[in-house]
Amino acid sequence: MKILITGTAGFIGFHLTKSLLRDGFSVIGVDNLNDYYDIELKKDRLNQLTNYKNFIFNEVDIANKSQIEEVFVNHKISKVVNLAAQAGVRYSIDNPYAYLNSNLIGFLNIIELCRHNNIEGLIYASSSSVYGSNTKIPFTVNDNTDNPISLYAATKKSNELVASTYSHLYNLNTTGLRFFTVYGPWGRPDMAYYIFTNNIINKQPIEVFNDGKIKRDFTYIDDIIFGIRAAIDKNYKCEIFNLGNNKSENLMDFIHLIESELNLKAQIQFKPIQAGDIKETYANIEKSISMLSYSPKTDIKLGIQSFIDWYKKYYN
Repeated sequence: MKILITGTAGFIGFHLTKSLLRDGFSVIGVDNLNDYYDIELKKDRLNQLTNYKNFIFNEVDIANKSQIEEVFVNHKISKVVNLAAQAGVRYSIDNPYAYLNSNLIGFLNIIELCRHNNIEGLIYASSSSVYGSNTKIPFTVNDNTDNPISLYAATKKSNELVASTYSHLYNLNTTGLRFFTVYGPWGRPDMAYYIFTNNIINKQPIEVFNDGKIKRDFTYIDDIIFGIRAAIDKNYKCEIFNLGNNKSENLMDFIHLIESELNLKAQIQFKPIQAGDIKETYANIEKSISMLSYSPKTDIKLGIQSFIDWYKKYYN
């Protein structure tokens, strides 16, 4: 099976691609290598993937229809995993057009090309951000998601609606995966755990919002990859799943774990909550357990330990 993965130089895309390559799948990877965060980190991820003979990389922007169309024309693709997106809740407030191009136009290009090239299934990244201002905890996939509180969340909700429409109109198999705060080695430098680790090591203060009264369902990268692989395999007609750890952690406890692992104390600057932030995320994963045999296994202490071990090695 030949699988197209967009965003293959990204955090989740890199891990998924590596997992599939190890198991003998042929992977066509595309990424525009934008400078939203350190391009060298993206290139270092790619360097690990290009060692595999069953991997082909194209530096392509999914918002460029002719570029991504050429990839579909040149390769006999069976399934598509769309992970390419402009990420980040806060960045969407200052740079809305980046989200329009990648998350809306880019997604439409991908799903249109899936439709016209007889793709067996499209698996795409959604986000826990779609739950917006919901107060019912934990979040279930049947909860109302009509009130996103960031542009990023609105684009992810739009992806789900478009996918549902294409499944209905064109009989295209689509599976949306709502990721909950994914962390681990080779992660994104704009994520809080990465910033905390970097600043604590370099004796710089860390900003903690809502006076630390934030809870997150932190999900280790290996568990996320298991869920995506299951979604690729099952290839449902039109479904949405939560991929989380099924546990909501206090942010301050999370910071203390990082401090303990580094054997260093954080200099904390408490701040008010930021625009677009959700105070708590917590995934109900009953549907994912039932239909994907999804079973997150990584304890947060072990996950943080694994990330920090990688961080120290990577940054020498």
